[in-house]
Amino acid sequence: MKKRNHYRALLALKRVPELGLRRIKNLLNSLEEDDASEIFNMSIPDLLRIEGIGEQSAKNLVQFDSWSDVDRDLDLTEKFGARLVSITESHYPPLLRHIYDPPVLLWIKGDHTVLETDGLAVIGTRSPGKYGMKQAVEWSRAILESGLTINSGLAYGIDSLAHDTTIRNGGKTIAVLGSGIDVIYPAKNRKLVSEMIENGSVIMSEYLPGTAPDAVNFPERNRIVSGMSHGVLVIESGIKGGSMITARSALDQNREVFVIPHPLDHVNGEGCNYLIKSGQGKLVQTMTDILVEISVSTNEKPIHNVNNREKKWTMMTLDQEMISICQTLEEEELHIDQISDKTGLPTYKILPQLLNLELQGAVKQKAGKYFELC
Repeated sequence: MKKRNHYRALLALKRVPELGLRRIKNLLNSLEEDDASEIFNMSIPDLLRIEGIGEQSAKNLVQFDSWSDVDRDLDLTEKFGARLVSITESHYPPLLRHIYDPPVLLWIKGDHTVLETDGLAVIGTRSPGKYGMKQAVEWSRAILESGLTINSGLAYGIDSLAHDTTIRNGGKTIAVLGSGIDVIYPAKNRKLVSEMIENGSVIMSEYLPGTAPDAVNFPERNRIVSGMSHGVLVIESGIKGGSMITARSALDQNREVFVIPHPLDHVNGEGCNYLIKSGQGKLVQTMTDILVEISVSTNEKPIHNVNNREKKWTMMTLDQEMISICQTLEEEELHIDQISDKTGLPTYKILPQLLNLELQGAVKQKAGKYFELC
């Protein structure tokens, strides 16, 4: 009953006017226990003490009375065979929890444990050519052979090819919808979705049941695809389109962007070549090119071990501050603030030194301004 009340309150928060994800997250962070229903027991003065909650937001919370709609949402969730996962639960995708605007509640169908696996996003145009389709299949197979989960958006073209290749080869995949969990778009992919769920994969959404696949939903969907992934692989894309939006979202989230190069006269590949040319994406030719950039356990042999890491930076000509930073990172990856605490150097001095070390291949920046030795 307590968990149901928690979900009920989270659903209610999604319906409170002018609240938004950041304010909801601040409200949840103010609680001593993992029970969102306590928010609706707060008075206006209590609510006003919470960051981002102004007078109007507080009034909207106190005056909320659409509980019949909330109960209908819960009933529909059960009717469609879906389950809810909140941001505070262990099954919530771990990387997604740390983006700027994570969904506080997800609807999922399938094996929820897949949400905890290490994944790579595979994205691209809805209208791929022969080259793009070939690359999508080959790269999806390579990713699966490395033991990674493939994340994508269930769209026509590259997304669907990635999902389909995964289940045909016995792997796991997660499809993020830009609609309610009961609204499969495009409708042509209903059979694919059924096969995914039967094979232990997952479809998920942040939208209420019944939500139509409106155009405004897809950029929001894309931030989830990139946010839950260790990196994004752009198979084929023009200069404009959803794939470029996802790539930019990945960069904002400190995710790696990997890109397949294309022939110069290939219009559908202009976006890929632009990402490479502008330094926003790394040109990749083999799976190893990806694995050396992401810190995950895979089926491949480790690219570097601890001894290799030590040799790499100790063989470089570094000043004393750089040496101090590298020594600090020997045991584990650290946030920039932790590096500052351990070295005694202010962050304004550490940042340019970390940049120099990154350019020399000694350290690598991860999501959330965490750094580790290469």
